[in-house]
Amino acid sequence: MVIKDDPTLMFTNAGMNQFKDIILGNTAIKYPRVADSQKCLRVSGKHNDLEEVGHDTYHHTMFEMLGNWSFGDYFKKEIISWAWEYLVDTLHLDPARLYATIFEGSPSEGLERDSEAAGYWAKFLPADHILEGNKHDNFWEMGDTGPCGPCSEIHIDLRPDAERAAVPGASLVNKDNPLVIEIWNLVFMQYNRKADGSLEPLPNRVIDTGMGFERLCMALQGKTSNYDTDVFQPLIQAIAHMTGTTYGADRQKDVAMRVVADHIRTIAFSITDGQLPSNAKAGYVIRRILRRAVRYAYTFLDCKEAFMYRLLPTLIATMGTAYPELVAQQELIEKVMKEEEEAFLRTLETGIRLLEKKIEELNAAGSKTLAGTDAFALYDTYGFPLDLTELILREHGMDADLKGFDAEMQKQKERARNAAAIEADDWVTLREGETAFVGYDMMECDVEILRYRRIKQKNKTLYQIVLDKTPFYAEMGGQVGDSGVLIAPDGERTEIIDTKRENNLPVHLTTKLPNDLTASFTARIDVERRIRCECNHTATHLLHEALRETLGTHVEQKGSYVGPESLRFDFSHFGKMTDEEIRRVEQIVNRRIRQNMPLDEHRNMPIAEAKALGAMALFGEKYGEEVRVVRYGTSVELCGGTHIPATGMIGSMYITSESSIAAGVRRIEAVTADAAERLFYFTQDAVREVRALFNNVPNLVPTIRKSIEENSELKRQVGEYIREKAATMKKELLAHAVDRRGTRLILFNGEGDVDLCKSIAMQIKDESSSDERICFVAGIRDHDRCGLIVLLSQPLVSEGLDAAKLVKKGSSFIRGGGGGQPHFAMAGGKNPDGLSAAIDAILEEAGLK
Repeated sequence: MVIKDDPTLMFTNAGMNQFKDIILGNTAIKYPRVADSQKCLRVSGKHNDLEEVGHDTYHHTMFEMLGNWSFGDYFKKEIISWAWEYLVDTLHLDPARLYATIFEGSPSEGLERDSEAAGYWAKFLPADHILEGNKHDNFWEMGDTGPCGPCSEIHIDLRPDAERAAVPGASLVNKDNPLVIEIWNLVFMQYNRKADGSLEPLPNRVIDTGMGFERLCMALQGKTSNYDTDVFQPLIQAIAHMTGTTYGADRQKDVAMRVVADHIRTIAFSITDGQLPSNAKAGYVIRRILRRAVRYAYTFLDCKEAFMYRLLPTLIATMGTAYPELVAQQELIEKVMKEEEEAFLRTLETGIRLLEKKIEELNAAGSKTLAGTDAFALYDTYGFPLDLTELILREHGMDADLKGFDAEMQKQKERARNAAAIEADDWVTLREGETAFVGYDMMECDVEILRYRRIKQKNKTLYQIVLDKTPFYAEMGGQVGDSGVLIAPDGERTEIIDTKRENNLPVHLTTKLPNDLTASFTARIDVERRIRCECNHTATHLLHEALRETLGTHVEQKGSYVGPESLRFDFSHFGKMTDEEIRRVEQIVNRRIRQNMPLDEHRNMPIAEAKALGAMALFGEKYGEEVRVVRYGTSVELCGGTHIPATGMIGSMYITSESSIAAGVRRIEAVTADAAERLFYFTQDAVREVRALFNNVPNLVPTIRKSIEENSELKRQVGEYIREKAATMKKELLAHAVDRRGTRLILFNGEGDVDLCKSIAMQIKDESSSDERICFVAGIRDHDRCGLIVLLSQPLVSEGLDAAKLVKKGSSFIRGGGGGQPHFAMAGGKNPDGLSAAIDAILEEAGLK
């Protein structure tokens, strides 16, 4: 469900995502016919809106898409016949309830009516059950560019017979009737939509069908809602039991239960596929879905504590057999969900306090409407949902400026869209062919350009180049892409700044194109950079094995980054590593580095043989029938990345940090090779400098400890001196205090210490009674600096005086600034000569002059 190597998508949102490279002709067709069940996630765009899920009976975030595929094999005639056979003869759906739609055509694009599909449907359906649909409904395309074509949707009318007799189902198809719904879409993929909007034929015609498993269950089980089927009912009944409610008794509570039942599936499966909730990209989508479920449960089911994680056993009971990754990662999923729930519940409490403060301000101002900017700030900055804001406002007879909120939301969307937008021209094809990766064995080779295109992102123009073969590793599996150069026969050099993977195709990025695109080139990678990456990549394998030896076999890789300067390794573990454990892991890795174990590589090994060797398959990774196995001694992993010939080249590995990134997931950052050397030298230099500060004593740690203890004792003595001096000064100041209009005014203006004067102010405050009217104003000279202090007792604050405002008034005379609270405030400045004027201004403002 989580996509790793396609920059155009974060999640699989259609069955065809996994087959894009075959459809586009980038990968050879191995199996011309395929059938599958695909986990999909849709939360935005043309196919779904997250905020609607749970309110109707048939939309979901995560769903299972049943599909069958033909890559250049069967086409419209066969799939229409087989679809009818499956639905009517095998599943025994009532044929009188079925309708088929076909594409009406689009003259503006030169597309004719799909009379061919209509003719095939006429063998099974009466004419009034074959309906024409427009481009929106019956011409399938996922985005602005890419594979597309006409489609034929199959709809079913699940209404009672009386309603069907009164209103024909044909009039309700594609009209958002919850009981007249699409259950299967037969897509006849024939075209590729280019950047200029034109259509070109695909290399092979493709059949792509998609049938929602949840909707099919509704039709087969005679239900009127997906949520009434045995797919969702176990979860809903568990939610009802935990919250002391009954499903079907209250609409708002029903919606909340449906939201939780739907969203827990999405969250659990995303975590098993390696995507944890976070504040970035795909992780933010999952966090947003989880928080939506929490707020519905909080508002309508009175769930003030984390509870969704307790539903996981029920989910596993219904789906664990088909998806064993749920069982294998149950503990991780529960811990992540519980931590995320608890964190958001704390956020809700904070948001409620902030909103209550805004309500007080509105009451004071005599207003009944919360500004859209304020509502959006609660939503965007604090994660507080708009509908909860509206609910609390209604309880106080108020509302929110929704137009203002929508305007702020639109501004944010525009900012995000502009930041992520990529303008891409169409590919210009110079030669036909596929790219062969030769980078395991070669650092340079002779190449030719197959195709290229211009792209633009964030006002920066780049070019993408596809080669017939390449030594450049394209970013994948955590390892960054190679950089290097293309050298033309005349010596012209074209810098390759990065290598990415799009639709399983290595794409080379450059800021300019070669002068002669048809020439043969020498492709040469940056060898030193590659070797540093390889050192770090091989070290992650050794690190993984060492962690399992030290912490236990529950440790599994949850993500990694392999660059030229450092490595990052995320893994499952439920506690902070001790210093001893970190040191032991380092020792194991470095011992195996010194053993100089050679690379034992197996390419194109059947995956069963690889697993028999002990190679670990990682959840969230996609493997073919044949895999590459990388082995160093007892470390055996499935890996497509590049590696060093022997571990000795790593030199050494040192862990620089160990931290938590999510519940049950830790992160190690480390350095190897020359970066490890630099770390050693940095540490050695720091120790040398510290030793020099202590006259190069042989036993540095005891000396530093003694110095810290002596310093603490001196601080204690200084503190006592300041308190004693403050007590003496306070006594003198109180003796000279004056009465100004019923207020005891205590003044200081002279040389002194700010901390000392602050201590005096606090002593005066602590020793005065609650009903005394006291004002303490201090002007302190400290060489070329100066300060102001204002202390007010509670009666003066209650009458409207504010120490922070008074300090601000005086700070302008000393060319400074400051602030504080109504009862105590401080300011600093650069003009000691202005202190007397500052004190006069403060007293004037306070009415005590």
